[in-house]
Amino acid sequence: MKIALIGNQNCGKTTLFNRLTGENAHVGNFPGVTVEGKSGIVKGHKDIIIVDLPGIYSLRPYSSEEIVSRDFIVNEKPDVLLNIVDATNLERNLYLTVQLIEMRVPMVLALNMMDEVRAGGGVIDVGELSRGLGIPVVPISAAKNEGMQELFTEVADAASLKKVPLVKDMCHRGPVHRCIHSLSHMVEDHAERVGISPRFAAMKLIEGDSEFVGRLGLSQNELESAEHLVTEMETEGRLDRNAALAKMRYDFIEEVMRTAVKKSGDSPEKKRSEKIDRVLTHRFFAIPIFLLIMLGVFYLTFNVIGSFLSDLLALGVDRVIEFVDKTLTGWDINPAVRSLVVDGALSGIGSVLSFLPIIVVLFFFLSLLEDTGYMARVSFVMDKALRALGLSGRSFVPMIIGFGCTVPAVMATRTLPSDRDRKMTMLLLPFMSCSAKIPIYAVFSAAFFPHRGALVMFSMYIIGMAVGVLAALVMNKVAFKGTSAPFVMELPNYRFPTPKTTFRMMWDKAKGFIEKAFTVIFAASIIIWFLTSFDSRLNYTADNSVSILAMAARKISPIFAPLGFGDFRAVIALISGFSAKEAVVSTLGVLLGASSSELPLALSGIFTPLSAFSFLIFNLLYTPCVAAIASYRKEMSTVGSFGVIFMQCVVAWIASFAVFNLGGLILTLF
Repeated sequence: MKIALIGNQNCGKTTLFNRLTGENAHVGNFPGVTVEGKSGIVKGHKDIIIVDLPGIYSLRPYSSEEIVSRDFIVNEKPDVLLNIVDATNLERNLYLTVQLIEMRVPMVLALNMMDEVRAGGGVIDVGELSRGLGIPVVPISAAKNEGMQELFTEVADAASLKKVPLVKDMCHRGPVHRCIHSLSHMVEDHAERVGISPRFAAMKLIEGDSEFVGRLGLSQNELESAEHLVTEMETEGRLDRNAALAKMRYDFIEEVMRTAVKKSGDSPEKKRSEKIDRVLTHRFFAIPIFLLIMLGVFYLTFNVIGSFLSDLLALGVDRVIEFVDKTLTGWDINPAVRSLVVDGALSGIGSVLSFLPIIVVLFFFLSLLEDTGYMARVSFVMDKALRALGLSGRSFVPMIIGFGCTVPAVMATRTLPSDRDRKMTMLLLPFMSCSAKIPIYAVFSAAFFPHRGALVMFSMYIIGMAVGVLAALVMNKVAFKGTSAPFVMELPNYRFPTPKTTFRMMWDKAKGFIEKAFTVIFAASIIIWFLTSFDSRLNYTADNSVSILAMAARKISPIFAPLGFGDFRAVIALISGFSAKEAVVSTLGVLLGASSSELPLALSGIFTPLSAFSFLIFNLLYTPCVAAIASYRKEMSTVGSFGVIFMQCVVAWIASFAVFNLGGLILTLF
């Protein structure tokens, strides 16, 4: 049995999916497209698969998610649709429901958040709602695990008995009814061949879904007749085709709700959210409050909790390395082998691994902000600012993800409805400082800006966003002229974070960081060690200044001399950063022969505070890692991915040049 789970964004769909599958989910792309989806086996039922379709508001072919959801239902033919709706926003949620009813597929409605409805004094007659819609309706609370067994029983019955919706016509008179009725008869044979209901095919004709209409294989005469019927409907009803369909659906929803909703009332959560939003989404104070919150997060991460834990872990890592070094020396191991283990593998991994607490603590706070519903408000608040750049608040969602990692951020642009917005947003993502750069900021802050780590970290994020703003202004005027697509986003009620969700996110980040440390960074450290431990004749040398990599780095180091860091070791670190940004720190540790706790002091030999800040700016802005470039190549093209590399490097060089030289001028004057 195959169940398709579908609903609006922020209606509890993911929570319900996790309840039904026990979080045993498989993530992958839908066939033929790049939109990601989840599927899983229902707990206790190995022969039942549930597919979590993207969160959407309608089945109109407006975004890639809507197309994916529509095509999955039509092509994959699930045994039953499980439509989850937010009972506290019933009228808006039911708009998608009535479109699904038009498809004439077995269907069950999960009426979620009923606990909040009851808490607000609301009363919904579930039986009357079921009769009005013509489908089974089950009240649940996915968050509190209420009604799960009843829901699954109803879903299984609907699938096995093939219970299609009982309601066929949502209006029984007027121009819209006549148009749909006539078109349904016209396309009946074509719809049967494609395997869809004639009424749904008629709706696609009226909506002008050209890709879907093409599947019906209508003749030119049939297409002209259909257009004539739609034009007559628009003329008689004095509404354009989409407005006429929307009115028909909302009239039907209002009629159903008039009998089903006995008493409505705002839940305590909604009342509380409205009060909080008066401050956090204030016209003037919203953005300053957001910046203050983020500054507080960085302060706690870098000056209080994270730095303390990081220092403890660094001390432990140093003790391990010291023990291994003494052991290998005592065994009289070959110096090259000892150097490979101590200076290559352990120092490379250890210098990065010591920053694990900072990563975990930072994402603990970000998870709290996400889980409370605050991040959705930030996207809403940023919509006006982003529109000035030619984008919408929807683009801020991938940007927020970009602060974690550029790879999933690039994938998140798939949700943007227009190709213009998608490409423009992708080009801005590398300016958002990803978490892989945190070890670089942390070690340089400890070396050159002690007691100001939070301020340096905060400045990196702000500078990255500021450069992104300038790049967006240029691209909007030159390469991506036009206006952005409309932005619609659900603002969920504020809720207390769930420990399970928060700690799962922390674990995911920690797991990903550790996996990278023992794979990509380990490999990069070994390669860097080899290239810095052998000369051009492959003779082992303790002096890395005569190594293979030093010779190559000196050839290009003049390019970086105007930026304040022409030392070949800094150049080598930047090259290794292309494999993974954390490798910049591990490479410097290998080159300087310093442990994680000794590295900040060792850096003072090749950097000044000004050149260190210039180096940070370059790392903030230069080319993303190889994994991110691979994702760009997948989403754009090979030429496009190389264009990203070139653009980022040029912008990084200009910004670092400006910082170093203007900073030097200011220091000279004052």
